[in-house]
Amino acid sequence: MRVLDADMAQMVERVCDAIVPGSARVRPAVYVDALLAGMDEGPRAGVLASFAALAAGEPGDHVGTPDFLHVRAIAIEAFYSDFVAPGVDATGAWQEIDFNTPLATRLAKDWSYLGIG
Repeated sequence: MRVLDADMAQMVERVCDAIVPGSARVRPAVYVDALLAGMDEGPRAGVLASFAALAAGEPGDHVGTPDFLHVRAIAIEAFYSDFVAPGVDATGAWQEIDFNTPLATRLAKDWSYLGIG
């Protein structure tokens, strides 16, 4: 982790899992941390504030707010991009939703552009 400490990573995973049930198994905090590491300080602070707002109470209490919409987009991207954190023994979203078109099955996912190896 380059931006998130252990407590923040847990918060991100709880919020992601509340929005996209089951997503915690792929460790979306690793993906979110990589996104945050590539952001300037202002946008990074905004994303972190949005996650913190949703972590306070139930995410459903925030539906329709800018914070919810922002975090929902990131949580969906973190899971449905078929990301699985290195070293995690879990299946990605594509298998779960049976996304197995001929092109999709040939893709070699490379997260190096995010600094994830």
